[in-house]
Amino acid sequence: MSGGADRPEDSGPGGGDGGVGGARGAGSRGATGLGADVMAVDPDVDLQLAADRAEVSAPRRWRVLAAVALGGVLGGLGRHGAARLWPTDEAGFPFALFAVNVLGCALIAVLMAWIASRHAPPLLRPFLGVGVLGGFTSFSAYALDGTLLFDADEPGVGLLYLGGTLLAALVAVWAGAVAGRWAFPPRTPRAGRTGPGQAGAAR
Repeated sequence: MSGGADRPEDSGPGGGDGGVGGARGAGSRGATGLGADVMAVDPDVDLQLAADRAEVSAPRRWRVLAAVALGGVLGGLGRHGAARLWPTDEAGFPFALFAVNVLGCALIAVLMAWIASRHAPPLLRPFLGVGVLGGFTSFSAYALDGTLLFDADEPGVGLLYLGGTLLAALVAVWAGAVAGRWAFPPRTPRAGRTGPGQAGAAR
């Protein structure tokens, strides 16, 4: 219970949050109308956009959290199923997790291209991006497998796995981004729909 956040005499313009609250009040809340705490729900949301602010607003926050939780369960089950179908010896190359992480990187890139095109439903990013693909891929298991290979006196396999995963993941992100931009091209405003105010601003 340390810090000045609980002392009312330290409250700043943000109200009741101490010095940090004051900074929030002058920063993110002043710019977006929402508190900085909403960013913990989905850090990819751009709070400068009205549609993204609505995605993490209080009435919809629990739906976002439920989408992340459900997606995380499905993604984790998918990774567990891949490990069961493609078991690896203690000193062998972890092909299952390698394939899972590389595939997950490619799918995340495709997903972000979809979201950037503004064709995506509002809960798609929390469900598929943070939930399913976040639970499907695993950096911690990747690091653990590399450590276990070194412990099993297989430094060559360990280095191949650690370095190969990073290289393959980068290539997968690039390929996924290219494929995603091709499959989901950005929307362009149609000619002839410019209103009088927009026409004046353009001039």
